[in-house]
Amino acid sequence: MCGIFGGLSFDGSGFDARQVEGMSAAVARRGPDDRGEFAEGPVLLGHRRLSIIDLSPAGHQPMAETTGRYHIVFNGTIYNYPELREELIRLGREFRSHSDTEVIVNAYAQWGEACVERLHGMFAFAIWDRQAQSLFLARDRMGIKPLYYSHDGRRFLFASNPQALLAAGDCDTRLDADALHHLFTLHAVVPAPGTVLRGVRKCPPAHVMKIDRNGNLQLERYWNLVAKRPAEPRSDEEWREAIHQSLLEAVRRRLAIADVPVGVLLSGGLDSSLLVALLAEAGVEGIKTFSIGFEDQPEEKGSEFEFSDAVVAMYDTDHHKYLIPNDEVLERLPEAVASMAEPMFGQDAVAFYLLAERVSQQVKVVQSGQGADEVFAGYFWYPRMNESIGDPLQRFAPWYFDRDHEEYEEMMQPAWRVPDVTSPLVRRELETEHADSFLDAVLRFDVTTLVVDDPVKRVDNMTMAWGLEARVPFLDQQLVGLAAQCPPELKLRHNGKGILKEIARGRIPDAVIDRPKGYFPMPALKYVRGAFYEWMADILNSQACRERGLYSRAYIDRLLAEPEQHFTRLNGSKLWHCALLEYWLQTHI
Repeated sequence: MCGIFGGLSFDGSGFDARQVEGMSAAVARRGPDDRGEFAEGPVLLGHRRLSIIDLSPAGHQPMAETTGRYHIVFNGTIYNYPELREELIRLGREFRSHSDTEVIVNAYAQWGEACVERLHGMFAFAIWDRQAQSLFLARDRMGIKPLYYSHDGRRFLFASNPQALLAAGDCDTRLDADALHHLFTLHAVVPAPGTVLRGVRKCPPAHVMKIDRNGNLQLERYWNLVAKRPAEPRSDEEWREAIHQSLLEAVRRRLAIADVPVGVLLSGGLDSSLLVALLAEAGVEGIKTFSIGFEDQPEEKGSEFEFSDAVVAMYDTDHHKYLIPNDEVLERLPEAVASMAEPMFGQDAVAFYLLAERVSQQVKVVQSGQGADEVFAGYFWYPRMNESIGDPLQRFAPWYFDRDHEEYEEMMQPAWRVPDVTSPLVRRELETEHADSFLDAVLRFDVTTLVVDDPVKRVDNMTMAWGLEARVPFLDQQLVGLAAQCPPELKLRHNGKGILKEIARGRIPDAVIDRPKGYFPMPALKYVRGAFYEWMADILNSQACRERGLYSRAYIDRLLAEPEQHFTRLNGSKLWHCALLEYWLQTHI
């Protein structure tokens, strides 16, 4: 797990020291253990390393395979790299390290672009072919690892975050009006390749890119998620056992492929608690677990310690529990926003940032439960959508969209109003040929598009800000493929995630299984009052915000007059949404 950056200039001018330093500094927190660059003619490859596999100097990047033709920078973890390494050795490839990085570059040398189809893991990488004078880039199937780029006709840049692209200079930082519509409709999701900045794009999950010396860019999909029933029907018990075994294998892989200890972010919910149980089932003793909580508000508790404590007691884990006062949350908010690659409305981004800081002092790798709700239908809106009537968009939008288009137009100044660009995008995704039913299509859309920006991106950004690698077993590509074939009714049982709850029964306390669905709580960013209100009001009333001219003042004044009255359909604070985007822009642009 690392930070990568680099680029290709089409006029052969290369990159100067100031650009290299700026880009490297922008991804430095992702990789505190080592730094390296490869610059030759028109190309630059840069790397900041977090040492997880092969801690020796042999794991240094950028790395070349033994012929010197191919050079790579890589961020992520390949869980099947030992098997691939053995296969490549049998085919005559030579190795100088025991890293998964060297496996990727040799796999590309052996199989070309098709190498990505053999990789099992989370990854974003770039490979420079010195002979062909071309760059090859790839992003994993679930989009767990980020890969941003800019392409202005003069040069191509790539990096683990947009801030590195901005640091290189000359990046178009004008706002993308269509992206803003997506952002405020899909609670901060801007589907790839878009971002809120016109000059910054992101490689979509399950895609590869190839760019040559003349600037010709090819973007191709290499994997599709199919949400259809298998040819051979399975009983409910067969589905439970198949998913149990697949999840157990996903947990084992993420434990075994590391030369450092691995912990668990234990929220107290079903998903992270089940990870602890499966680690114990895999034979792990002394599991390190980490929980965080915040101050209560009258409307909502700020922690789930009563549930995480029960799991700790059941498995006698090596537990670390942190309670964060509200004054520290407010004090540290600017740091968390500075670590956001893109604007993130999810209030748990700040929670992950503060938790990761503490966890990184204990371990370098953790397993986390993100993705389970999207893969196994855990949220309250899935059954409501499923029971609704109308066409796919009519069944989806009333339960999911943060704002209807009419409210969006009311919120934005005339210069930023666009047609409803989000509804056609969602309609296309839900009318896919790769799903058997409406709910199959919804879950497929969630897993391949929405979850990438919310919450997977938050977890990556906030943990990597502290040099902490987060692994997400519920987004294992084999598990996701299997779960997509599973009948939706098995997921909707027991108020959501039914099949996971049945697997968990007897493995974790009943109170954790039977509790109402919880969320990583941070009440102060939902019920906005006191110092938090003053902070948001200062941002939205600032001269910078007024001059930017995004928001209708009448709309902002109404939110400020009633800060605890305006919530999205998914229970997010609309005031926080507006303040967060403006503060992110003030911080980064």
